[in-house]
Amino acid sequence: MKRAILFLFTIAIAAMTGAPTLAATGFPDEPVTFEKRGLSGPRFGMTYVTGHGALYADLEREGMGRVLSQFGWHFEHQVIPQGGGPQFVVEFVPMIAGVEYGKFIPSGTLAMGVRLPSGVEFGLGPNLMLTKSELEQTEINTALVMAVGKSFDYGGVSVPINLTYATNPDGNRVSLIIGYAVAKVAGD
Repeated sequence: MKRAILFLFTIAIAAMTGAPTLAATGFPDEPVTFEKRGLSGPRFGMTYVTGHGALYADLEREGMGRVLSQFGWHFEHQVIPQGGGPQFVVEFVPMIAGVEYGKFIPSGTLAMGVRLPSGVEFGLGPNLMLTKSELEQTEINTALVMAVGKSFDYGGVSVPINLTYATNPDGNRVSLIIGYAVAKVAGD
């Protein structure tokens, strides 16, 4: 856990050092105006469950391995300063895992973060995942998700590649998620 947090913190610091500092650019004389933009699109990837906790035991009991497929959709709301600078991002990502095992494991993440002009992004937020207990009862598991990544822009289509770490006492998860999204400017 400490290594993952240190890794994500190091990536965030490295990303921030590539951006101009506030001291170098100064505060703007005029109020900054913002543009709001929505993005949405498919997401897919793989998740690896670490350790030998209750989450791994649940997967093993259900005949699944440590590696799970992930498929879902990404809904994003951005606030972008019109003079340039970082984008402030809130996103919701519902996902389905385990289809290769004939299983349906739904989850959802609400993340808040920052995307720098270079496309480097980082954020964190809560995650809810539905699993079955040994007594076949549906349980809601929560986790804190930390994410780092980079979005590439190809003619108005955003192609993000994200590495996430979800921490929970029952088992941690590391995911690599990619996809694409097309921007919709507010008012369109």
